[in-house]
This record gives sequence, C-alpha cells and structure tokens, in this order.
Amino acid sequence: MLVVVLFISLLASCAPPPQVSKKIYPGKVPPTQKPYRIGGKVYYPLPSAQGYVEVGIASWYGPNFHGKTTASGERYNMYAYTAAHKVLPMGTRVLVTNLENGRQVIVRINDRGPFVKGRIIDLSYAAAKALGIHRKGTALVRIQALGESPKTHLVFKGRYYIQVGAFSSYANAVRLKERLRKNFSVVTIVPFTKNGKTFYRVQIFVARELHHAQKILARLEKEFPQAFIVAR
Repeated sequence: MLVVVLFISLLASCAPPPQVSKKIYPGKVPPTQKPYRIGGKVYYPLPSAQGYVEVGIASWYGPNFHGKTTASGERYNMYAYTAAHKVLPMGTRVLVTNLENGRQVIVRINDRGPFVKGRIIDLSYAAAKALGIHRKGTALVRIQALGESPKTHLVFKGRYYIQVGAFSSYANAVRLKERLRKNFSVVTIVPFTKNGKTFYRVQIFVARELHHAQKILARLEKEFPQAFIVAR
C-alpha cells in the first residue's frame, strides 16, 4: 500500500474530488461521510483512512468550544485526546508528531475543521498540551492514520522514552537520574549541543507501545509538567 502524503497545496488542487463509495457503507452513507460546504468550498470526506499521511500546520481549540456539539454529534471535551479534520472518517485514530520537538500523541477524529487556510488539523487542548503547542498555538506536524474502528485496540510499536528534564549542568542531570531510578530501571542521560553549548537530557525508557507510554506520562505530569514522550 502506497503511503499518500497530502500537503496543504493539494487541498486546493483541481483534481477531481474523491467520491464516497456506497460499497464501503451498506445502505445509507453516514451523514458525516457526505460532502459538505464551508465558506463556499465543498469538502469530500474520504471513504477510508488507510495509508493516510499529511504534513502541515496544527492548531487547537479549547474553552470557547468545551461542551458544544461536534460534527460527529459528540460533546467536545477539551480534556480528551480528540481532533478535528476536514476529510478523515469520524473515529479515525491518528498519530500526530510535532516536527518541531519530536513529541507524539494519538487522537481520535470526532469533528470537522480547521477551516483556516494553511492548517490541517485542530487538536483538543489535552492533545495540544501533550505536543507542547498549547502556549504557542500552532506547530508543524505530521499526521498518520492508524485505524478507524473505535473498538479496535490500536498498537503503535517502537521504543518510547519520556524526557523528564534537560540541564546545562551534568551534575544536575545525574541527580535527577538517581532520583528517577528509584521507580524506573532504565534512565539515561543524553547529551546534545545547541549553539555551541552542551546540554543533558534525562530520559526514561517506559514502553514499546505508545499507548502505554502515554499512561505513564499522565502519571508523571503532576510532578514533571514539562515531561514529554520521545520515540527512538
């Protein structure tokens, strides 16, 4: 299966729009899969998310929409890991990677948008915070569809670490490492150089599956609010 990379410019191309296949939806086509018009432009929801990859700008929406009805009919919960996309099927699980800092999160599509030029996905507050863009507002991201069924247990395997801190002092990094080793067996110090100066990242190996890493991150965030997941 070829992975289709859809850049922002393709959304405005003159190619014929994708059509909803009635073979995929026995009986009536779900309302959320029918073409719709926003601001004079018609959008054609994809019949399948398989192989979908897109790179572009992510934004987020929060308090002003909390509790309001989404395009899927659900109530928007800014503290849930959900997102809005213009054409992906409702219920699609999407791996979102912040290309500016490497953070990742899995969200479920339950709304339509964003309808702002140049943006490809609108994240919930919780997802934006996990990716480190809740203060900045936007970031360059890569989104990859993982599956569509809410009942399917999706597994995205790899080696997942949680970065707990970064220090200019090696001694401070060692102190944090020793503190974390009381609860985690694998704690590493990863040096990196920025503008000619060396810093030391303290990272914990936590899981080989992303959803397990996310659970551990949720527990650590109370003590380490700046912690985030790193995939190697």
